[in-house]
Amino acid sequence: MLRPRTEEALARTRASGTHVVVVTGRMFRAVRPYLEQAHLDDLVVCYQGAVVADPATGEFLLHVPIPLAEAREAMDAVLAAGFHLNCYVDDLLYVAEVTPEARRYADFQHLEIHAVGDLRAWLDRDPTKLVAVGDPEALDRLEAELKPRFEGRLFISKSLPYFLEFAHPDVSKGSGLDFVAERLGFRPEETVACGDGENDRELLDWAGFGVAVANAHEDVLARADLVVSSVHEEGIAALLEAYLDSAT
Repeated sequence: MLRPRTEEALARTRASGTHVVVVTGRMFRAVRPYLEQAHLDDLVVCYQGAVVADPATGEFLLHVPIPLAEAREAMDAVLAAGFHLNCYVDDLLYVAEVTPEARRYADFQHLEIHAVGDLRAWLDRDPTKLVAVGDPEALDRLEAELKPRFEGRLFISKSLPYFLEFAHPDVSKGSGLDFVAERLGFRPEETVACGDGENDRELLDWAGFGVAVANAHEDVLARADLVVSSVHEEGIAALLEAYLDSAT
């Protein structure tokens, strides 16, 4: 769960009247407890931007899944390369079988696993997202191989070094935040975006001011207007505290 300092800083920022929009690669049911803990009620961007949900009602205001044909082709490529594969449908996690990789991923995000046997044969509709799980360097090679192959057909990016994620080609954290901005009435130049992972590139590109934590991916660091302390040192909490102090 959230560390106390970060939880307090997020809650104080929201109480000040500032929109606090969580933008994440996680599924909605995985991030909802964190929103409740920090008393955040703004729309939330999930699944790399494939979903925008209302945390109060659970309603999906935006859902952009992967076309089934592209999903099956990506599944073939991931499975042929020997990686564990996660598939997300109706905000649930599906796998072929409960492997150590599946268990580590599910435990990391506190998720229930649904094992269905032959995952590709089971899938009969557009999934929200696919995730290949494995060794970081091996996934780097898979990413380099598949990005040109699926150019314009899939969004492919790492969220963490051992997770390679696949989504609809029009999806990114930036596109998800753009949808929220139109709903809530704020502009990119009024937005501060914070990130650390490879999948935060489009988010920082969209925002008027980009912030990276010190341990962020090199692409995120290169895009940032400001670098704060690492995640472990709660750099984002310090940033929010500085903002609140300046606003009083």
